Amino acid sequence: MFATLAAIVFGFALLLDFLNTNLGAPDLFNVHTLMLIGLLLLALHLAGFGSGRGRWYRGRRPGRG
Repeated sequence: MFATLAAIVFGFALLLDFLNTNLGAPDLFNVHTLMLIGLLLLALHLAGFGSGRGRWYRGRRPGRG
C-alpha cells in the first residue's frame, strides 16, 4: 500500500518538475518535499508497514497443523 502511494507521489513530483510548477507555495509544497514524502512512504513499505497482513496472532494460526 505504501509502495503504491510512494509511486503516485514520485510521479506527481516528476510531473511538477517537468512543468516547472510550485503550486503557489514554493517553500512548503515543492518537488523536494514530495520526493521526501515518497521516500518516507517507500521506507515504511520496506519496513513492513501497510502490508495488509497481521503479524500478531492469539493462539494457533489457522491452517497450521
